[in-house]
Amino acid sequence: MDFFAWILIILLFSGSFIGLFYPIIPAILLVWIGVFVGHFFINDLIMSSWTWSSLLVITVAIFIADYIASMYFITKYGASLLGKRVATIGLIVGSFIIPPFGIFIVPFTAVFLIEYMQNHSMKQSGRIAAGTLLGFISSTIVKAFLHLLIIIIFLVDALLF
Repeated sequence: MDFFAWILIILLFSGSFIGLFYPIIPAILLVWIGVFVGHFFINDLIMSSWTWSSLLVITVAIFIADYIASMYFITKYGASLLGKRVATIGLIVGSFIIPPFGIFIVPFTAVFLIEYMQNHSMKQSGRIAAGTLLGFISSTIVKAFLHLLIIIIFLVDALLF
């Protein structure tokens, strides 16, 4: 039974990294499901209270970092409220259009067009669209690092103690 639980955990953890690039896949939820599989199907004593607390704090940090990184670049480059909303919608729609490149092309193009239609110059619209892209990339890098940190903490606790 442990063997199959570990295979499932590996698949869930791997899927969480795919979810970083496909926003429709709840990446952090997959990590937590993997943690719970380890807890309930391998050994309910493998994780200390320190580990549970650490995972919870890192999870909250993921949501905060995602928001801050995305909004920082989008706001820094002067995106309108509509541009911010279109960037989010474009990211989701882009997940389904020419994967995995759609998550870069669709939001960039959509934000560029929306900002250009709101009487920004072509150059300014391009800068705002680039800011949207930088926000997504920086957010994804931070989330990937924090996902990896959660997985490492889980594995250290599960395998060494």
